[in-house]
Amino acid sequence: MSSVLGADQQALIDLVRRHPRLCVLTGAGVSTDSGIPDYRDEKGEWKRPPPMTHQVYMTSHLGRQRYWARSLVGFRLLAHATPGRAHQALAALEAQGVIEGIITQNVDRLHQKAGSRRVVDLHGRADLVRCMQCQLLVRRHVLHDHLATLNPDWVGMEAEIAPDGDAYLDEVDFSTFRLPDCPRCGHGILKPDVVFFGDNVPRGRLERAMSILDNSQALLVVGSSLMVFSGFRFARHAASKGMPVACLNRGHTRADTLYTLKCEAPIDESLTALLNGLSDAPASRITG
Repeated sequence: MSSVLGADQQALIDLVRRHPRLCVLTGAGVSTDSGIPDYRDEKGEWKRPPPMTHQVYMTSHLGRQRYWARSLVGFRLLAHATPGRAHQALAALEAQGVIEGIITQNVDRLHQKAGSRRVVDLHGRADLVRCMQCQLLVRRHVLHDHLATLNPDWVGMEAEIAPDGDAYLDEVDFSTFRLPDCPRCGHGILKPDVVFFGDNVPRGRLERAMSILDNSQALLVVGSSLMVFSGFRFARHAASKGMPVACLNRGHTRADTLYTLKCEAPIDESLTALLNGLSDAPASRITG
């Protein structure tokens, strides 16, 4: 990392010094250095086809076949991802008492793997699967092992991977892909325990996230365009209370008019600089 800070990076350090109890809201951009691609470009537009919607998943058997066939190919990227410097810096800032809590739109659990303790997984957990009938929860790797046994010809396929563990398989017949039944009730739809597009964040989870924000002195948005309302609402809420809202993200976001400060610099570098700037530690405190 360069030892010379940009003006916006120094301004971020100064803002946090004035408001040392942060709520941090993270999006896909915080995990790109872990090898997980993000959804949108610097204009806030989709880089790839939009992901599966809740309505299609719940009403279309072929849609579920397509989802799990692609997931069997693509989810190993999420399963084997490790925290990057951004996750590590945020965990260290929490340990120092700077961060009240993290609200993440990501489903990869990399904040927890890095050591962050006060995390609300706003959109759920990709490592769990829920039966929509009896609410049984199973580990996703257990289901994937079963899917691989039922569909051996799909194991080992290669494809471009999406942020949620989807894989882009073109001109493939998904109709023969076999789906298992719920091991408890025998007929419920098995769905990743995540909030798909078109679904709602559970009320209790949203209340926990808002509680973190209300107990903080400032909001820092990291690696999110906030194009989805489930994330944008926190920036709007903070601004309505007169709370400083800072953003660390390249390109356009939905909340650009709400920010006290916007820093368009590398995320891992800037969070490491923030950690070092607050602790007067050398720039090498966190390494890749």
